[in-house]
Amino acid sequence: MSSSRSNNRGTCSRSSSARSKHSARVVAQTPVDAQLHAEFEGSQRHFDYSSSVSAANRPSASTSTVSAYLQNLQRGRFIQPFGCLLAVHPDTFALLAYSENAPEMLDLTPHAVPTIDQRDALALGTDVRTLFRTQSSVALHKAAIFGEVNLLNPILVHARTSGKPFYAIMHRIDVGLVIDLEPVNPADVPVTAAGALKSYKLAAKAISRLQSLPSGNLSLLCNVLVREVSELTGYDRVMAYKFHEDEHGEVIAESRRSDLEPYLGVHYPATDIPQASRFLFMKNKVRMICDCSATPVKIIQDDSLAQPLSLCGSTLRAPHGCHAQYMANMGSVASLVLSVTINEDDEEDGDTGSDQQPKGRKLWGLVVCHHTSPRFVPYPLRYACEFLLQLFGIQLNKEVELAAQAKERHILRTQTLLCDMLLREAPVAIFTQSPNVMDLVKCDGTALYYQNQLWVLGSTPSEAEIRSIVTWLQENHDGSTGLSTDSLVEAGYPGAAALREVVCGMAAIKISSKDFIFWFRAHTAKEIKWGGRKHKTTDGDENGRKMHPRSSFKAFLEVVKWRSVPWEDVEMDAIHSLQLILRGSLQDEDANKNNVRSIVKAPSEDTKKIQGLLELRTVTNEMVRLIETATAPIFAVDIYGNINGWNNKVAELTGLPVMEAIGRPLVDLVMSDSVEVVKQILDSALPGSENV
Repeated sequence: MSSSRSNNRGTCSRSSSARSKHSARVVAQTPVDAQLHAEFEGSQRHFDYSSSVSAANRPSASTSTVSAYLQNLQRGRFIQPFGCLLAVHPDTFALLAYSENAPEMLDLTPHAVPTIDQRDALALGTDVRTLFRTQSSVALHKAAIFGEVNLLNPILVHARTSGKPFYAIMHRIDVGLVIDLEPVNPADVPVTAAGALKSYKLAAKAISRLQSLPSGNLSLLCNVLVREVSELTGYDRVMAYKFHEDEHGEVIAESRRSDLEPYLGVHYPATDIPQASRFLFMKNKVRMICDCSATPVKIIQDDSLAQPLSLCGSTLRAPHGCHAQYMANMGSVASLVLSVTINEDDEEDGDTGSDQQPKGRKLWGLVVCHHTSPRFVPYPLRYACEFLLQLFGIQLNKEVELAAQAKERHILRTQTLLCDMLLREAPVAIFTQSPNVMDLVKCDGTALYYQNQLWVLGSTPSEAEIRSIVTWLQENHDGSTGLSTDSLVEAGYPGAAALREVVCGMAAIKISSKDFIFWFRAHTAKEIKWGGRKHKTTDGDENGRKMHPRSSFKAFLEVVKWRSVPWEDVEMDAIHSLQLILRGSLQDEDANKNNVRSIVKAPSEDTKKIQGLLELRTVTNEMVRLIETATAPIFAVDIYGNINGWNNKVAELTGLPVMEAIGRPLVDLVMSDSVEVVKQILDSALPGSENV
């Protein structure tokens, strides 16, 4: 959807705004995902992937279609055959459901020819503890009465009749306990603990290598991660996959077998990983598919259960048909997917229900492993990978915060310099000097339209086209102070098609009733490069009809040809702040035609003094607000070295509240061995010298 919006500042925080926009995208995207699923189910091998994904006028899925889609994904009735599943009553261990392969895998199937009166090998209502040896039954019972049962996984159990070892992986659902049973190689049982310890040691080495990397290089961090996961698991290809703000994905790092096609740089449409699947990745951080071509195993359940068994947390959940087909088309038979989560921008009060994502975390991306033949990774090693990803998430979170702080410091510094220009010179200086308005936020071009004159920088529409945009804004958005959109087509601008090769996204602010500043962005595809093969008629996929990364890339380019990179909240805050300062420094000609400030001619000396005081007040108020809300720690001192400014972030990091910090000498707050250094910095900074 277009992110068209007014630039009027609301009362919600920036992070709350981002969360609201994300929720809106999820709500809008889920019916699209459901419709694609329905189209695949209806057409199977005739499904035209690229055209379906990029179809602009796809009918919205009905409520029943969405409900069926979600049920099929979360309660799909089938598991993968590498293990078996038992669902039991949490108190009595009475069997509520089981996979059809459970009797054979647990060696319960009679070897002799059964008699007419012989009981079934496994019956609903059976006390599951009787299927395992005494020590195993006791372990299962103890786990069941433990609150956080998943913390005890895996539990090594042995089948009663054969002694065959399994890892029991337990989790709670709405109707009871689910026990996933994964076979363990009998030769490994005597050293199971040692094997698990070895996995953790391997993960520890990988963690140590990650933590030894210098900060400030996210690309290096991700490249090292995929290499470490590749060495740890042995998959042919390991990719770091990042979700962008508009929900589409990008492969930002890759470790692969040399003969495999590279996917580094591929961008995927948001529909490639549906929102419902992302929700599952938040609940179940590791997802393994051993063989996408293996026939799934049906679950048999008690008729008293109101709906199919929830498989959201099961390690055995079978892949959906379209996902298995996608894997097969790209030559991948097995996969392992690990969730990468980081902190939300902030945390809000209030409990989260069981159907909501964990409080304070968001899905940043995935580490996706593919193999060209069936592959099974034992649970302890998968858990070691999950632990590695948790530590990576912590390190990644620091990198994301550092990048955000660096960006905010750059914006704050640029704003300060632009404000200084506005106080000292005519406003046109922010277009003709350095830094200029293009340095404030990332854009391809910018324009100032003032008193029927035009100043432009970078790649912009023609003068006639900008005047047309001004007219459109005045006629259609006159009640707002501006507009931001990543798609002029979806924003409704009638001349958008003619601008497509130059401009797709625009942020515009009104600095008076008839005057504007514009920032322009070209379509996203101009920034996208991928080194992999493009579509060829010899590929056998009918030019992108099949589900395949090349088809995804083609579909993504089709989707974004009318769209720019979205405008971030921090960028819109910066633009809005500049707007407030400009509106304070320029008199609205409609409000007072006799007191218009010329954009190229300085006012009289008396008027200049009065205006200067008003401008200074506006600028000061805005700069104070920016400093107080900055994510970077900022403090200020007076000429005596006493603290007279202490923003929220520095208070958070130091644990010293604002009211306790104000008025105290800065040197009193530093370690004794740093006092002289701080004094030297203050002695240099107070006269105006800059310390870098």
